[in-house]
Amino acid sequence: MEQALIRSLMNKDFYDDHRGIKCPDKLFTKDLRKIKTSVDYAMKTYNRTVTPDEVEALFMSSNPTMTTAQKQAYGDLFLRIKKESPLGKDIAQEVLSKLFQQVIGEEIANLGFDYVNGSQTSLEPLRNLLEQYGDDFIPTLNIDWADISIDTLLAKNDMEARWRFNIPSLTRKIEGINEGHLIEVGARPNTGKTSFHASMIAGTSGFARQGARCVVLCNEESVHRVGMRYLTASSGMDQYQIKENPKLAHEKYAEVKENVKLYDSTGRDMSWVESVAKSFKPDVVVLDMGDKFAKTGGFARQDEALKANAVHARMIAKQYGCAIFYMSQLSAEAEGKVVLNQAMMEGSRTGKAAEADLMLLLAKNPDVEGEEEQSPQRHINVVKNKLSGWHGKIVCELDYKTARYTA
Repeated sequence: MEQALIRSLMNKDFYDDHRGIKCPDKLFTKDLRKIKTSVDYAMKTYNRTVTPDEVEALFMSSNPTMTTAQKQAYGDLFLRIKKESPLGKDIAQEVLSKLFQQVIGEEIANLGFDYVNGSQTSLEPLRNLLEQYGDDFIPTLNIDWADISIDTLLAKNDMEARWRFNIPSLTRKIEGINEGHLIEVGARPNTGKTSFHASMIAGTSGFARQGARCVVLCNEESVHRVGMRYLTASSGMDQYQIKENPKLAHEKYAEVKENVKLYDSTGRDMSWVESVAKSFKPDVVVLDMGDKFAKTGGFARQDEALKANAVHARMIAKQYGCAIFYMSQLSAEAEGKVVLNQAMMEGSRTGKAAEADLMLLLAKNPDVEGEEEQSPQRHINVVKNKLSGWHGKIVCELDYKTARYTA
């Protein structure tokens, strides 16, 4: 580590930022201190970045009385320095800061020990040390500030979505999604949550048909039941029609199958989801159900665990450049209602909701006594929308036989 720092100090910019008190000789071993003296001389004399060969030549010429053994030993040390790659400026600064704190910390400890055992009767040396080096305990940062030029801001805030929703009435209000977005989708049981993401991804003009690589992680229903929804959504055929004409179903399914990966994720947590995102680099990830990836240990309340889980999901979306659909249950308060709000999110009324870029709550018409079939009408409540700012309710229909949402 010290040899790598000596190599880094041969760079003029880095040296200028850390000369003098910020990089005292005491940070280095005896032999490296002597070499640093040659680095200091070179910077003062030539005022430019120098090479290890140049420093070695200066060192050898300024120490003519060395024995053959000493020359060999320092030659070997320079050889090791030459093999070191200069540390990146940010890494070198961090390493230097930690070495500095370690050395000064040892001095403070020694002064404290001397005071305790009576060999030092005043705290003045400790006070002087802290006054001399106090500011340097805080690492110097080299921050690459964000580009906020007009062109960059316009490009980064382009309203055009990379992956467009395939429900026209929804697309008119929210064009679609981009990498880094966390979309929370909530509904009561048997409303059509799984059909919703199957339709969005595998249905006509869905994300998979647009070229998005989609990963669906299932820990609620079996992966094969979810897979059947994707098959019916992609083919537009119900299960009976697929059995009667498997060749046609295969042809239609093949159009999306390569862009859709499903996995039974029962018992997995959000750290595992992060590994999936890192390893497979998907464009769209579906967590069905999102809350079941939460770790509950170490939290006093369930809502705290769910908030931390959503925070982790949002971080994954941003860090790995994907959009994440976080499927959730709604509380009993939402039962029988078509106008919903985010306080109806089960388990975490505000914490989990705070992390969403877009929150869609699905509702169905109340069951009518005596009716044999449920109404296919579905209500998509847009209750949080950082993407376009629009809030309201969109009415559409769910064909439960094909798992397709249509306008």
